[in-house]
Amino acid sequence: MTQLKENTQSKIEIDTKDLPLHCPMPDMLKWNAHPRVFLPIEQTGEARCPYCGTLYTLKGGPAGHGH
Repeated sequence: MTQLKENTQSKIEIDTKDLPLHCPMPDMLKWNAHPRVFLPIEQTGEARCPYCGTLYTLKGGPAGHGH
């Protein structure tokens, strides 16, 4: 059984397997709390949801810079 996460966190670290990133994420309890928005995180390693303000950070930083 998949563990659902509260989407009340203000900062969430994601892995490349979560790309493309969108908020809310499907494993959040309130997955329909606001319209789904895709967030560009690959270039900077960070993205903030314009609806709920959650800050997402990419483990290892921007894509292609972890080598």
